[in-house]
Amino acid sequence: MKKENIEPFFATLKAANPQPVTELEYTSVFELLAAVLLSAQATDVGVNKATRKLFPIAGTPQAILDLGLAGLESYIKTIGLYRTKAKNLMATCQILMEQHGGQVPRTREALEALPGVGRKTANVVLNSAFGEATMAVDTHIFRIGNRTGLAPGKTPLEVELKLLKRIPPEYLVDAHHWLILHGRYVCMARKPLCWQCAVAPWCDFSPKTPAPPV
Repeated sequence: MKKENIEPFFATLKAANPQPVTELEYTSVFELLAAVLLSAQATDVGVNKATRKLFPIAGTPQAILDLGLAGLESYIKTIGLYRTKAKNLMATCQILMEQHGGQVPRTREALEALPGVGRKTANVVLNSAFGEATMAVDTHIFRIGNRTGLAPGKTPLEVELKLLKRIPPEYLVDAHHWLILHGRYVCMARKPLCWQCAVAPWCDFSPKTPAPPV
């Protein structure tokens, strides 16, 4: 994607959705961290279904610990890899209580030191909870970075660093949400909806997917 096409690309996404937010449901920074940890290789819809029951009962690190491992598993067993995720979330809650006073830390290093929290999860928390201009590269953003020519790369980190470099500063804080939503509902993996894509004029993908016959 040419440099001069990047600004209108994001201006168009912003015009369509001025205040984008994550589709994960949460009411606190800890609930966001827990939801993102649970969302690995799972859908936001599936995670929300489980956390709607979990968070009203256990929405803090101490409350999760009080549930115990078996209790936590009973709430999240509908989520893929729930046993591993339950162990990681319990261990994370233990560290939050012992080292951070029950609060979610605001640094990448401290977040990535939590069990089950990698760079992508840390970026989501830093961006959505603390308003930092980070880029959590999931499968959608990785695909869009390559398919559109916005930030081609062979690894998520390579795409992340290119996006941070190429996206104009005024769009950076919200860019993560715009790209995920665009990848989820328009620029899909198997058949992108190019014929109804508002940013198609600035996208390098060719040939554009035609509209299905009426």
